Amino acid sequence: MKINNAVAFITGANRGLGLAFAKALLAGGARRVYAAARDPASVALPGVTPIRLDVTNADEIAAAARDCGDVDLLVNNAGIARGKGFLAADSVEAARAELETNYFGPLHIARAFAPALARNGGGAIVNVLSVLSWVSLPTSSTYGASKAAAWSLTNGLRNELRAQGTQVLALHVGYMDTDMAAGIDAPKSRPEDVVRLTLETLEAGGEEALADEISRNVKRGLSAERGVYLGAPGR
Repeated sequence: MKINNAVAFITGANRGLGLAFAKALLAGGARRVYAAARDPASVALPGVTPIRLDVTNADEIAAAARDCGDVDLLVNNAGIARGKGFLAADSVEAARAELETNYFGPLHIARAFAPALARNGGGAIVNVLSVLSWVSLPTSSTYGASKAAAWSLTNGLRNELRAQGTQVLALHVGYMDTDMAAGIDAPKSRPEDVVRLTLETLEAGGEEALADEISRNVKRGLSAERGVYLGAPGR
């Protein structure tokens, strides 16, 4: 998948990582960038085409796919995090909200845009995941479950879309310097650096981008004798 002359559709493109994707795609020579957000008026980047899209709204998804039929690069970036453990009083509500946005959203959008990608030569899908696709933290376990589901979705889409020539790339990243992680005191990656690595991986034909050291370490730890997902001994 080449960025130059691509037509990209980015969900959650008004800020944070989505905005960084939009800027990088424009700079890389994309022919058109659709910047989707629940409020299109919040998209302030010159050169993009704002699109109204709530990824939990089936009618808006259908309208976007109908109106943006020239897309050959889909970036499923929109996401939410409620910061809840499984045993919190409102964990079920949090889990449902996160699954609707972080799992069902990309599923519905991929289904809606897959025919356009096929018509336009196959193209590519980038799903923004997380290091929490693989491990669970007590303070965000419902979020991790939604990202684990999205990882499984990504692997399944890769298999099902291979025949039409669609490249499917999973982006795993830890904390980023965005609004979502603003209250977290930990090392954070710059969104611009995450995007640069992702697009380089995409253009090289890759299927997985590990955007920071924590993602690379956790990925290696999945196959350890005591898998990293089991947590510290004695816990």
